[in-house]
Amino acid sequence: MIIDVHTHTFPDKIAAAAVEKLQSSSHTKAFANGTVSDLRLSMARAGIDVSISLPVATNARQVPHINDAAIHTHEARMETGVDSFGGMHPDYDGWAEEMERLCAAGIGGIKLHPPYQQVDFDDERYLRVLRKAAALRMPVLIHAGKDVGLPGAEQATPEKVRRALDRVPDATLILAHMGGWRCWEAVEKLLPGYPVYLDTSFALGSMLPSGDGFYKTAGELAMLTPEGFMDLVRAFGPERILFGSDCPWSDQAEYLARVAALPLTEDERAAILGGNAEKLLFCH
Repeated sequence: MIIDVHTHTFPDKIAAAAVEKLQSSSHTKAFANGTVSDLRLSMARAGIDVSISLPVATNARQVPHINDAAIHTHEARMETGVDSFGGMHPDYDGWAEEMERLCAAGIGGIKLHPPYQQVDFDDERYLRVLRKAAALRMPVLIHAGKDVGLPGAEQATPEKVRRALDRVPDATLILAHMGGWRCWEAVEKLLPGYPVYLDTSFALGSMLPSGDGFYKTAGELAMLTPEGFMDLVRAFGPERILFGSDCPWSDQAEYLARVAALPLTEDERAAILGGNAEKLLFCH
């Protein structure tokens, strides 16, 4: 089974506007239109069995509506192959009850995005969410590191992730973008001793520019080389790596091929592409 733990979808009526806004802020081009139906077509082309959609609550008011949609997606997962985490905002007053509602509905995890939510990850408002998630045995996947669409964002640096983990050591944390987007040296230095998972999303190869002229050199678009990527795999262990594409920002088929081509054993490859996620998300 191949499982993509990091994708994004939007309701059909707002998908085009949402993708256009994100393309403009990041100066990068999307590979899909952000709808569930387009994600399903992408999965079929790539041979991916399950994709997890990760909703982001950019304000507290959105939380219950986002999670209603997440539950609907989860309930249709056997038909579509698309499942969903729940979303949470650190300023949502009913955070504990909402997390209990998600758990009761069978939602497998929570997504947090410190840069978009403009709160440091070691802030007590996030720590209480991590404690509750640990009590409910729900993994928490966070956007980690910098953000291509928010220059200067420092809310989810490896240093802040480490401080959060020191205070909530029993949290099950998935760090997107191989532990911290464009903070990879600090990730390798500060975090290997912690029992975190890394997802592979938007970390290998190069970004696709939107064509607006913002990026002047190929170096501005580069992410990890295969060698740098493998350094992180070896530092954390292949059992801690989860395949994620960040579709629609990466082409699932191309990104899957990139990860599959890394110098891994067959057992390591199978674990990263689905086995690790299956154990973490569907066996508890």
